Amino acid sequence: MLQEAGLTHEQFLERVAVLANEALQLWPLPAGATARLINLSENATFLVEASGGYRSVLRVHRQGYHSRQAILSELAWMMDLNQNGQVPAPESIAGRNGEVVQEWSVDGMPGTRYLVLFKFIEGIEPHPTQDLVSSFEELGEIAARTHLHSLGWRRPSGFERLVWDLAAVFGDEPIWGDWRHAPAMDAESMELLEHLQERIIQRLQQYGTGSDRYGLIHADMRLANLLIDNGATRLIDFDDCGSGWFMYDFAASISFMEDHPQVPALKEAWIAGYRRARPLTDDDEAEMDTFVMLRRLALCAWIGTHSEVDIARELAPVFVPVTAELARRYLQQE
Repeated sequence: MLQEAGLTHEQFLERVAVLANEALQLWPLPAGATARLINLSENATFLVEASGGYRSVLRVHRQGYHSRQAILSELAWMMDLNQNGQVPAPESIAGRNGEVVQEWSVDGMPGTRYLVLFKFIEGIEPHPTQDLVSSFEELGEIAARTHLHSLGWRRPSGFERLVWDLAAVFGDEPIWGDWRHAPAMDAESMELLEHLQERIIQRLQQYGTGSDRYGLIHADMRLANLLIDNGATRLIDFDDCGSGWFMYDFAASISFMEDHPQVPALKEAWIAGYRRARPLTDDDEAEMDTFVMLRRLALCAWIGTHSEVDIARELAPVFVPVTAELARRYLQQE
C-alpha cells in the first residue's frame, strides 16, 4: 500500500500534501509555488503551480517500492529514450543540489520519501469511451521504439529495476501480492483462475525469454499513463519499467478495460503501429492474449492491496467476476 499502517486515508492525504509543499524548497521554483494532489496510485502525484503560468509535476514515491538507485535507473532510461530512442519521455528537473532524486520527511509520517520533479507535459488522458484506434496505432509504434532502444542500450553501472516475469505475479513474493486475495474472490472463481494460472505458466515457459522477446519494458502503458495533445500520443510515468516480455506492454495498455468491445480493434491497431517500427512474429501475436490474462491476474492482486486508490475501490466488487469470464473465454480458445 502507498500509505503506512497507523494512518487513515484522510490522515495520509493531509500529511503527504504537507510533505509535497514543504519539499518544494528543494528546487529553484518561482516564488509562491504550491503543490496540489492530482493522482494517487503507486505514488502520489502533484501538480506544481506558480504565478506566470508555471507548471511542473512532482512525484512523491511510495515508501519501499523503489530504492534510490532504481529511481535513478528509471530516469537514466527516460533520458536516453529522449536523446537517442526517438521516444519523447518526461524530463526530470534537478534540485538546488544538482540531484534529480530528492528526499524529504514530515512530522506524523514515518520515514523519508524520495521525490522527483518533472517538466509539465500538455495533454489529456484518454478515456475508454473514446475512439482510441488511432491512438493505439501510435502507441504500438511507441512501444516498438522503446523495445528497439531496450535491445541496443548499454545499461549504466548499477542499473536496477523491477522484473516482470512469472514469479512477479505467481511467485512466493509477488510484486503486488497474491491474486487469490482479491476482493469478491469466491471458490468457483478461484478454481477457474487456478486453471488459468497453470495455462499461462505452461504457455509462457514454452514461449521463453529470448532477447528478441524479453527486455526492458515500460510495463504500464495504460490509459492513465498516456497524454493526447493535438492528436499526438505521449507516454508518461515509467515508474514500473523493468525487465519483462515485450508483449506485456500491449497487455498493460488495456488494463482495467480488457472486456471493452473496442479491444479487438485496439489490438489490431497496436499491432499495425508496432510493425511500422519493429517486426512481430507469429509466436508474439499468438501469446498476446496470454499476456493480457497474466496482467489481469496481476491487477487482481493490485486491487486487493491498493484499496486506497479510487479505481481499485470502484472495481473491487466486479473485477474478479469479469476476470473469471475473461478466463473462461481464454481457456476455451484451445
